[in-house]
Amino acid sequence: MATAAEPTGTIDAALAHASRLLQSNPVLAVEQAGEILKVAPNHPLATLLLGLAQRSSGDFEAALRTLTALADAQHLWAAAHYELGLTLGATNQQGAAAAALQRAVALRADLPDAWRALGDVLTETGDLAAADIAYANHIRASTRDPRLLAPASALVENRIPEAETLLRAHLRQYPTDVAAIRMLAEVGARLGRYVDAETLLLRCLELAPSFLEARHNLAVVLLRLNKPAAALQQVEQLQTLEPHNVGYRNLKAIVLTKVGDYTESLELFASVVAANPTHAKSWMSYAHALSTAGREAESVAAYHRCIALTPSFGEAYWSLANLKTFRFGASEVAAMRTQLARTDLTAESRFHFHFALGKALEDSQDFQQSFAHYALGNRLRREQISYSADRTAAQVRRSRALFTAEFFQARPHYGAAAADPIFVVGLPRSGSTLVEQILASHSAVEGTMELHDILGMAGKIIGARGAADDVKYPAMLAELSAKDCRQLGEQYLESTRIQRRRGTPFFIDKMPNNFLHLGLIHLILPNARIVDARRHPMGCCFSGFKQHFARGQHFSYSLDDIGRYYRNYVELMSHFDLALPGRVHRVFYERMIDDTEAEVRALLAYCGLPFEAGCLKFYENERAVRTASAQQVRKPIFREGVNQWRNFEPWLDSLKTALGPVLTAYPNASGF
Repeated sequence: MATAAEPTGTIDAALAHASRLLQSNPVLAVEQAGEILKVAPNHPLATLLLGLAQRSSGDFEAALRTLTALADAQHLWAAAHYELGLTLGATNQQGAAAAALQRAVALRADLPDAWRALGDVLTETGDLAAADIAYANHIRASTRDPRLLAPASALVENRIPEAETLLRAHLRQYPTDVAAIRMLAEVGARLGRYVDAETLLLRCLELAPSFLEARHNLAVVLLRLNKPAAALQQVEQLQTLEPHNVGYRNLKAIVLTKVGDYTESLELFASVVAANPTHAKSWMSYAHALSTAGREAESVAAYHRCIALTPSFGEAYWSLANLKTFRFGASEVAAMRTQLARTDLTAESRFHFHFALGKALEDSQDFQQSFAHYALGNRLRREQISYSADRTAAQVRRSRALFTAEFFQARPHYGAAAADPIFVVGLPRSGSTLVEQILASHSAVEGTMELHDILGMAGKIIGARGAADDVKYPAMLAELSAKDCRQLGEQYLESTRIQRRRGTPFFIDKMPNNFLHLGLIHLILPNARIVDARRHPMGCCFSGFKQHFARGQHFSYSLDDIGRYYRNYVELMSHFDLALPGRVHRVFYERMIDDTEAEVRALLAYCGLPFEAGCLKFYENERAVRTASAQQVRKPIFREGVNQWRNFEPWLDSLKTALGPVLTAYPNASGF
């Protein structure tokens, strides 16, 4: 049992003893600190130790009382504000925690742990830009090496090329400097070089396994690399070390949605919004998950909660519009117009409002004004992205030149033998989600989501072979051996295994853009089924033009770009019909609507599946759906959208021109 501390000369010894107890027995440390304070009331360091010990022993309420009083009394002491901030964060008071930590770093900018904690809290509250600055300041404060001050400053100020040059030079001399390695990984992440960032962070953790910030960075990078299983492992390690960290909880919920575990994901998101009830972005994430899980009424309520908290949150309005079945009222339309009249609205919120207003006005049949808003939203979005229709056309030309019938005949036994995957390809908004939902209603088939594994594999092949860009793709696939292709097929099956929860023989990979990689798919998985979901070019392209996609699909923000993309798609699919006759089964959206049973029977027969009546009642399937058609495929066949584009025909001449002969040839599969 701790003994009472004596006055004067024995206080320092008692404080040292309390510090040691804090590490091994925080309950005894509470008692020891209390004894010191009996002898030396209000002693600052003893009070600080008492608060730390109370927090470590789980008595957060007492710790808050102690540390709040200390921070008030010692208002210029950074350590008091730092410890108070940590305690507030541990009790889910993120706003107050951020304020306390900001006070700490304002008093002392050289406190790396305070900057790290501030970054964590800001991440939890969704202020990612400010969190990036805090983390960068953490890196700068965590090293006393003057040679790292310059690259840290460059990183903080977003001078990325300068930071990269300085860090690479430093690491050539000091290759095990973990702070510098993590900084270089941050450079890679900001430049979108996630594979490089992953490699650097793995090295960082190899050298310093307890480097939590690096582990958190690695989890985020793995998520962006579409490696949710690996990301989940990292997040769970973080949670083991800091079980009360709301930021880790939120990240885990996001990762779980990527692997289709919506039950636990929704529970975690619910706990996050309970901890941050006034944080709009937390409600947004929760609303997205609810929508995906089919809980539409709850998702609408959550989106409305976002709007009530932040009326300028354009993405919340667009998310409501993106449910497709939701209809805005007059007051909501007026509110959106009011927001667009602001001069301080961010570009991102502005284009989201335009897309949402386009949908609202289309529903009220004001097609001219609706198109005007769709066009403005697309123009603003197009200004933010880099897309070259010429590059896509060039890749299609290279694919047609390489993937001849002779090419495939010379490789008869390539790839993994498994027939598990059913690939659904085409364009977004082509009816691919309907095809997926029909197939996923079969007892032998599991629906997953739009998997990025093939896209990631193609990117990795390009990078591994030292191509400066993608102009050598797909020619480099000719270098793959039979063994290479078998291993790649097995790798795909392994990486997608986490998505398969029902144990069915078949599963669906519905990534429309995979049509650009059919040659790779056939080489590595020659027995997989490939379904081409096709819709009238005007209906498909204009539906894509009306859609703001959360990520990717950069071709969709210009009528000319999307028209050329559709034309390239038809060219490539027509080529594969000649090179691999019968390899691809085509489903025309309009035929599926007109004669559903016949089309479903033909689709199932192609997949080698017996007919099941449940496939005709696909709308009763309660599986999670993560596309813009999520709510539509939960209802019987949706006929209303077939000719909606005709309401906008007066403004679609540029789309018709870009489509060229595929428009008049439809539904001729060749398009010419």
